[in-house]
Amino acid sequence: MKQEKISEAVVRRLPVYLRFLNELSLAEVQTVSSQELGEKLDLNPAQIRKDLAYFGEFGRKGVGYHVPYLIEKIRHILKLDKSLNVALVGTGNLGRALCNYNMYTKDNMKIVALFDADPAKTGTKINQLTVQPMSALAETVKRLDISIGIITVPAMEAQNVADQFVAAGIRGILNFAPSVLKVPKNVRIHYADFTAELLSLAFYMDYHNREDKENVREE
Repeated sequence: MKQEKISEAVVRRLPVYLRFLNELSLAEVQTVSSQELGEKLDLNPAQIRKDLAYFGEFGRKGVGYHVPYLIEKIRHILKLDKSLNVALVGTGNLGRALCNYNMYTKDNMKIVALFDADPAKTGTKINQLTVQPMSALAETVKRLDISIGIITVPAMEAQNVADQFVAAGIRGILNFAPSVLKVPKNVRIHYADFTAELLSLAFYMDYHNREDKENVREE
């Protein structure tokens, strides 16, 4: 792997490549070129080659990439070749949906513990996982060697949950709450903001409408 710093954009594209490669594998496709990947993923083939070259030479000129081999390598790069245990706090509708998805995923990253501050929810089960009180979080994180936390609570409660994750030793957080959280520099946090994505879509819908009207006038 190259020693230069790899941008976040490159790392975020790797799961996109992996998802499509898994689809090819299910279809028993053995080789794929960067051109084919680019066409299917709407990306520049040169960008794909550059992204993968950060981590090694995985393709052969005139042949392309061997699909099973590239899947193995990307999984290794993303640390998916070893188990990563995940804790989720907030077992409302979104939390339950993520647990349902977790049940069917084949990745080694698994939700293994659920927590909620609502006494009415603690003790209930979601896909064979028992919802625990927040008081059990620190001990459970240590016992199950949990390294990633997911937050699906209301915005006003999110910072408190993040603080408890950090105190328990969690070093990676995926936040679904619509709030910006403060965490130490050694903790990585990613945001999944549905509202922001919808609002940006609204802009582009209007943008495309304006383009269509301008094209009609030009014709």
